[in-house]
Amino acid sequence: MGVAQAEMSRQIERVRRWMGGQMHINVTSVWGIAGVVLLAPGWAVLLIAALYLHLWLRVWRHVSTRPAHRVVASTAWIVLSCWGAAVTLQVTGLGGLVGIPPGGVRGAAVVLVAALSFELVNLLVVATGIYLYTQQRSLTDLVGTWGDNALELVTLCLGGLTATALVYQPILVLLIYPPLLLLHRHVLIKQLEAAVATDEKTGLFNNAGWHHIANRELDRAKRSRGTLAIFMVDIDHFKKINDTYGHLAGDAVLKAVAATINHSVRDYDSVGRFGGEEFVVLLPDIAPADIEEVAERVRHAVTQLAVPLGDDSLTTIKGISVSVGTAAYPSAGTALDRLIHAADTALLHAKRVGRNRVSHAADGHAGTAETNGHPVKRSASDSSVGSPR
Repeated sequence: MGVAQAEMSRQIERVRRWMGGQMHINVTSVWGIAGVVLLAPGWAVLLIAALYLHLWLRVWRHVSTRPAHRVVASTAWIVLSCWGAAVTLQVTGLGGLVGIPPGGVRGAAVVLVAALSFELVNLLVVATGIYLYTQQRSLTDLVGTWGDNALELVTLCLGGLTATALVYQPILVLLIYPPLLLLHRHVLIKQLEAAVATDEKTGLFNNAGWHHIANRELDRAKRSRGTLAIFMVDIDHFKKINDTYGHLAGDAVLKAVAATINHSVRDYDSVGRFGGEEFVVLLPDIAPADIEEVAERVRHAVTQLAVPLGDDSLTTIKGISVSVGTAAYPSAGTALDRLIHAADTALLHAKRVGRNRVSHAADGHAGTAETNGHPVKRSASDSSVGSPR
């Protein structure tokens, strides 16, 4: 059944895998859970190994983002998850689902305990593996998004229903295919929607994607009378980096700065690439007193970067800095375009007075520019829109 499902959704899975990021959840858990509650541990492990071998031969080996070592790691992770769930059933004395009369509490307990054990072991081994492989520390990088985990929960539910049908009404197991295939297609559509809103080079939101989120958050702030801030962040002397080290090195710096900005703000803040070497950050529900602290944290984090060139010289690019312009709702404006303009004006001021500093837009776009906590007074006439960046 697992092989049949993989064949029917082969093209969908190939596109999903090609588009996928660090975290990729397929529907093999459906057959894994069914195997855990119906088979001895050894047979359940063999089932998973066979299904992943088939996926490699028919789908993943044709995708450059799915190298063999990652397939081996993924197979080991789900094998450990199945083994952990099977051992839990044995230790608790629940055993398997076969032979249990229908309608009893024990049958439901077998399925629920197996699913819970599988999920906990899977979260642990996957998070550990991703951390060791990438050194990422954010919760989303390690355990996936809410959408990823919702998909995993659905597959576990379908796996429990599959096992129950196989034991008590085998013919009804065929009914698992329509929702499973539709689920796979729905997930692909969601990934395509996310790709449309994502900047290919940095992995951040692109201009259109960020504007969509910003408009939604601004409307929410207006309804709830909440707060909101926008940062405009520009890499200082980026052209000089390209001219000195080449455009590939410039791309590496761009990606490193993008990742640094993203890790320096909260998980629910939205970071986008505004264009070229300029980024934009949306910070909903932020206290006005915290805006300067977060902006300075972003600026300081970038100054600590050492970006390797990626060649055999082991040379790293250091001394990277950014200028930051900030604007807060509603003091700097009540429309999104007005807030962006205020933040951009503040950014231009930071560029004009020396770069590597934060400038704040206040009422009427007047404010202060700061470097390492030392304020430089400015007025609305200091915007210098034509200043070079």
